Amino acid sequence: MNIAEYFQIIIIAIFVNNFVLSQFLGLCPYMGVSKRLDSAIGMGAAVIFVMTLASAIAWLLETYFLTPSPSNIWFKIFGDGKNFSQFDFTYLRTIIFILSIAALVQLVEIFMKKFAPVMYELLGIYLPLITTNCAILGVVLLNIKHFGNQPASLLKFIVNAIGAGIGFTLAIVIMAGIRERIEENADSIPKPFRGSAITFLIAGFLSLAFMGFVGF
Repeated sequence: MNIAEYFQIIIIAIFVNNFVLSQFLGLCPYMGVSKRLDSAIGMGAAVIFVMTLASAIAWLLETYFLTPSPSNIWFKIFGDGKNFSQFDFTYLRTIIFILSIAALVQLVEIFMKKFAPVMYELLGIYLPLITTNCAILGVVLLNIKHFGNQPASLLKFIVNAIGAGIGFTLAIVIMAGIRERIEENADSIPKPFRGSAITFLIAGFLSLAFMGFVGF
């Protein structure tokens, strides 16, 4: 696969299939952490890291532990050298991926608490909520659906995860910038639209804007 195809994967992940604004995944941190620009950037960076590493780990788990194939570790240890179909553990895919994502989030939380305590306090409860961020699990599962688990697809997993993470960051940073401006000019907003109402309206308008990239 050439560089143009990698570029295409990234552009599609950021704009066309944006997990927040086009597929409506990861809305909890999107709405909760987008009140301030600095916390939005921190959350975006954490999501990019977790999403990318989770995708790489998911490929390894899928290829060597879950999918029935000659490369399956369990087949190599316990198999008869011929029939590997009995070593199909793909039904455990979701729970194993969730556990691996949870472990990664714990590492990020420990790192931030020690080396970036201000950012850790800003993100608050939303940092451990990355564990249940359906966008991360969605990226992992869709990677398997679209790219499979062949050796050549590992880089596709990583590139698509980076693009999806950048798309999440772009969405949350745009929302945070708008919400900060709204807070500065809160008196100019009609009372029925203040608070959560204007936030949901903005999210809807941003989704409509990004849906314009469909078919791009």
